[in-house]
Amino acid sequence: MTTRSSGISADSPLASLRHYIPAAVWGVVILVLLAIPFRIISYGYLPGDDALRHAAKAVSGKSWSELLVLSPVYQIDHEFGWDLLLEKIHLGWNTSAESLVILSVVALFLLVSGTVLPWLRRPEAWLITVLAAVIVSDLPCRFLLGRPYLITLAALLTLLLMWQRFGSAPPKKWMLLLATALFALSTFFHGVWYLWALLLAAFGLAGEFRWAIRLGGCWVAGVFIGSALTGHPLGYPWQALKLAFLAVGLHATPRTMATELQPFAGDFLALILLGGLVLVRHLARLNTVPLTKNPAFWLVCLGWGLGFKVGRFWEDWGWPALMVLMTVDLQALLQVRFAPDSFRRLALALGLAAATFLAVTNDLHSRWTGTLSDRYLTPDNSDLAGWMPETGGIFYTADMTLFYQTFFKNPTGDWRYQLGFEPAWMPREDFEVYHSVLWNFGDLKSYDPWVKKMRPADRLALRGTRNAPPVLSPLEWQYSGGGIWVGRLPRPVTPAIPPLAPH
Repeated sequence: MTTRSSGISADSPLASLRHYIPAAVWGVVILVLLAIPFRIISYGYLPGDDALRHAAKAVSGKSWSELLVLSPVYQIDHEFGWDLLLEKIHLGWNTSAESLVILSVVALFLLVSGTVLPWLRRPEAWLITVLAAVIVSDLPCRFLLGRPYLITLAALLTLLLMWQRFGSAPPKKWMLLLATALFALSTFFHGVWYLWALLLAAFGLAGEFRWAIRLGGCWVAGVFIGSALTGHPLGYPWQALKLAFLAVGLHATPRTMATELQPFAGDFLALILLGGLVLVRHLARLNTVPLTKNPAFWLVCLGWGLGFKVGRFWEDWGWPALMVLMTVDLQALLQVRFAPDSFRRLALALGLAAATFLAVTNDLHSRWTGTLSDRYLTPDNSDLAGWMPETGGIFYTADMTLFYQTFFKNPTGDWRYQLGFEPAWMPREDFEVYHSVLWNFGDLKSYDPWVKKMRPADRLALRGTRNAPPVLSPLEWQYSGGGIWVGRLPRPVTPAIPPLAPH
């Protein structure tokens, strides 16, 4: 492989500066990756889902069984390590729920990028990949959700890039130790240990049987270590499997599942990117591993195919593997086209940094500011005096967003939530009510089983317009703003005491 010269004479005054160009490129890439999450946070951005409930749980100091009405299957915190870490941060620094969310967003984005860069010789290749991905997909925006799945993603990128860097020679001892540690951390913090079978299958399909077998041993050891750290070396991984089967097995159709568990449409633009990668390989005659012998390529194929069943197979496994393929091939192309100390390389890095920063941080369709206008159910809302759940009460809703928002703003509320972050983990009879609500497109009649068992301390929250309170007997309703109605059982009327007759 040959590298084009910088085109600058050794006698040129600029020649003495060429020595600093590689470091300057690294500095540009690192600075823009640092700037991206802080710019997005400056909008007031907060994710709309799991990052909120993880932070609120840390502040609450309670277990999920004390916060949610749960199926007996759920006994151990599903993301044990992440919730424990946030709780320790809260206790150590008295960190608020909002600060914990901001910390999660920034730290996990930097973790993903910080995982990629050490394996690269041309870090600007990662900027090209992120730029292309954000143009055709929202995947880089998922890197800013502040959720512990990003720890698993960072581990996946590390293992794929480690193989890309060192080739198909048998893995060395330090590689196996690193892999074991990554599997353990992923299990401890995220809990979804079983999906690593996809990576092992990808290595097998690529013909890398030595890697597949040895990584399989690391996987078994890592899952045991990560589970042992929770105090439940067998119960933790077994519960994870049972919860996974509940999450996808109770729904009659995908329509009532969480959005990310629904099938995807094929992501045609991503396939075009893959086709473009094949074309670049051919035209530039890159000295790279053939796709059919590359585990990342087979993980792309597995993620894409399984995505027609559950979209997260593509988003969390297929797309990241495609990003690895793109980054490695683009690095090879850059090494051919640009000398390491070329001013053209520095100019390209500066242009890529500016374009990537603008592409990721722009507020397209209010993706970073969409939650700023949200209205929350909080006791300090004068319209809700007496309308929040009371001590020992249950907050009923079929709207998962209302759970996330209400729990986030009321982490120390002395009540439980009927619907939490996964509807299939409710008691079976309550899941059937939830399923009926979604199946019947919110028909109020579907709420009857919940209304019949409500107590005076309980509340039911629904979406609706200001001038149209829900007609759901026998509840009385209060509008809280933001399109949210709160219902409760009627308060008993205290009979008026007649005045005493004069003597």
